[in-house]
This record gives sequence, C-alpha cells and structure tokens, in this order.
Amino acid sequence: MTAFGKLFRTTAFKLSFAYLVVFTLFAFATLGYVAWSAQKLLTDQFVSAIETEINSLAGIYRNGGLRRLVNAVERRSRTPGASLYLVTTGLGERVVGNVGALPPGVIDRVGQFETLYNRTDETDARPSVALVRVYQLPGDFRLLVGRDIEERIRLRDVIHRAFGYSLLFIGVLGCLGSWFIARRVLKRVDDMTDITRDIMAGDLDGRLKIAGTGDELDRLAQNLNDMLDRIGELMRGMREVSDNIAHDLKTPLTRLRNKADEALRTAKSPDELKAALEATIEESDNLIRIFNALLMIARLEAGNAREGLADFDAAEAVRDVAELYDALAEEAGVSLDVSVENDLPIHGNRELLGQAMANLLDNALKYGAAPDGSNPTITVSAKRIDGEVQIVVADRGPGIPEAERHHVLERFVRLESARSRPGFGLGLSLAAAVARLHEGRLILEDNAPGLRVVLVLPLKEMPVPQAALPSAA
Repeated sequence: MTAFGKLFRTTAFKLSFAYLVVFTLFAFATLGYVAWSAQKLLTDQFVSAIETEINSLAGIYRNGGLRRLVNAVERRSRTPGASLYLVTTGLGERVVGNVGALPPGVIDRVGQFETLYNRTDETDARPSVALVRVYQLPGDFRLLVGRDIEERIRLRDVIHRAFGYSLLFIGVLGCLGSWFIARRVLKRVDDMTDITRDIMAGDLDGRLKIAGTGDELDRLAQNLNDMLDRIGELMRGMREVSDNIAHDLKTPLTRLRNKADEALRTAKSPDELKAALEATIEESDNLIRIFNALLMIARLEAGNAREGLADFDAAEAVRDVAELYDALAEEAGVSLDVSVENDLPIHGNRELLGQAMANLLDNALKYGAAPDGSNPTITVSAKRIDGEVQIVVADRGPGIPEAERHHVLERFVRLESARSRPGFGLGLSLAAAVARLHEGRLILEDNAPGLRVVLVLPLKEMPVPQAALPSAA
C-alpha cells in the first residue's frame, strides 16, 4: 500500500473529511440563507417603492386628470436613477414615460411581475430586467411603474461566485487539514507500532512515547505502558520463582534423597526403616505445601480466584482465625490480644482471607519473641477507618528493617535471622497476593519494637434492610 493510500485509510483522515463535509453543508446553508434574505429584502423594497409610486400617481390622476398625471410622470422620469414609468391607452398606445420597448402583451397584464424592457434612450441596447406593476386607471388608461432589478441579479451572481470560491477554499483547506492531522496521527500510531514490534521481539523494556497532550492516544499509550509494566513484573516474578524453585527446593529435595539413601545403606531393622520413611514423608509433605503455596500465589496473581468472591463479614473471619490460634499461642507461652469491631462487610474470598490471617499469625508466633526473652504479646485488631477495613497483626519481636520490608513480600525471601527457623518464605508473599486480589494492600510497619503488619481492604457498604428503615410519621 502506498503512503497516500495508507493515509487516506486512517480514521483521522476519514473523521476530518466527515467534519469537512458537515462544515461545507453548514456553510452553504448559511450562505444560502443570507442570499435568500438579501434578495427578499431587495424585492420587498422594490415592491414597496412601486406600490408607493402607483398610489401617488393614481391619486394625481384622480385629482387632476390625465394632464397632471403626464406632467408628474415626465418630471419623475427625468430624475437621476428614476423608476420606470409608462402611461398608455387601452389599445397600448404610448402616452408618456421613460420605457421605450416592452415584450408584446406586457401592458395588457394587470398586476405585478418581472419582464424585459428598454428605456427610451436605450432602444438598441441589450434588454434589461425589471419588476413592474401594471395598474388600470379610470378612462381605460394603463399605468406601468417598475424598478430595475439588475442590482438583485448582480447580488445573485456575487453570491454564486462566493459559493464557488468558498467551496474551493473549504475543499483545499479541509484536504490540507485532514492530511496534516492524519499524517500527525499516523506518525504517532506508526511509532507505537514500531515499539510494539520491538517489544514482541523480546525488548520488554520498551515503552510507548507519551506526547504530553493528554489526548486519547496519550491515554492509550499510558494504559499500554502500565500493562507492560505489569507484564514485566509478572515476567520477573516468573524468573524469580524459577530461580527460587531451583535454589530453595534443591535443599529439601537433596535432604529427601540423602535420607532415603542413608536409610538404604545404614538401616538394620524395620524400626529404623520406618523412621526413615516417616522422615521422607515429612519432607515430601513440606514440598507439597511449598508447591501448593506457589500454585495459590500464581492463581491469585493471575486473578483466577475472582469467581469465588462474595460478600461476608471480615470481623467474623478474623475472630475465627484468632480463636484457632489461641490454643497454639497458649502452648507457645504467647499472649494473644484480640480486638475486633463488629460489622466489617467486605467483598472477597473468606477462605483466602483466613489463609492470609493464618500466615500472619504463624509468622508472629515464629518470629515475634521479645528480645529480652519475656513472654511476647501478639495483638490482633480489625476496625474500619475512612471507608476501609484495617486488619492488624503486631508482635514484639526483632521486626524487619525498613530497607527489607518490600523485599520480604517476594517469594522465598527470608532474612538471615529467620533462616534457623522452619519456613519457606512464602507466608507474606501469599498474604500480599490475597490483598491485591481484594484490591487492597499489605503494609509492613515498625511496632517499636516488633513488626506491625496491616492488611487494608476496601469496605463494602451493605444496604439497609427495609425493616430497619424508620416508618413515615
């Protein structure tokens, strides 16, 4: 396809051309109305002047007879720029006037109409056009009064030429404007196309240019850039997961293999073989839990768990999880302080929220020991703040340095101080994925001392039951 063919097929050119057609029709309608109004105004002036002349001359004839009428017509005919006057007998014989020639039968037509004529001093010239009125006088005389309408004809010709020049000017200007707009838009679209081709070729760091005009192309480019950023994050997450699986799962798999090998080499009794099998099953269960957590995070990141969303009370969910961990906290010598407001409706997945709460409480029990060795206190609270539900799990442990708080939300990330304790580094990552699924966020804060984890979810305002509405007085 040629460059011009490609240009003419663009939506911008088609829209510009459509605007040009609409504007041309509007301009022609406006000019047509102006021309019609101007000609109607001139015609009304001519008719009014002719009517005034007829009434005046008819009055002169009634009061003074034919002689006074002839004198008045002769006097008015000699006036510069005079109207047309002609007085004839009933047989059409000229009595007085400045009209030299008329088409046959004109003087016999009583009323107002247009006709060709020649003045008395222009008998050999080209006939002109006039608007005349023929009036029947008493005594079988005819009076013709008219006005030359060449001005109206010239005005019509001027308007016709204006129509033609306007059409040419609008057409040329519209085509140039359409070409300029389409070429500018096409250049931006071509730039976007080139960049997207580079991205499809593997350059995921490429981004669409934003002109800064705030138009629809800028908004499209911004949305596509945001989409590319999200795709880049997911790709990096996939690479990190692959790397983490390769490194973090290598240890339990190696340990599993070594235990099985050791059992084959050293076990000398059924009890020792049984113990080796039990250890192998335990390691296998750990691997299954890791893979289940990874699959769950992947489903949450992809948004595949949205079909299970429903309205429920977050307060009840938090209380249920806290009640489950109350016995575990007591065994660990930890004081669990729960403070939950009533009626915290949200739209989401109750099971996933419970899993996120369980992960947060499990981390608090593992790493929330006070530095001085005293019995720690874990605080669980849930309340509404500014249209949001804030669920907080706070401990008195060593906490997480501010520089590491964003990093620990990634998969398989564990701080050096936590590597001596059981875990896989997926708890906070899963909780963060649950927060994103619910269009919320997971915030890590300093509890001075300890860690304060805040799960923020959007509050859903539930409709007021009809029975609860006050009755009209």
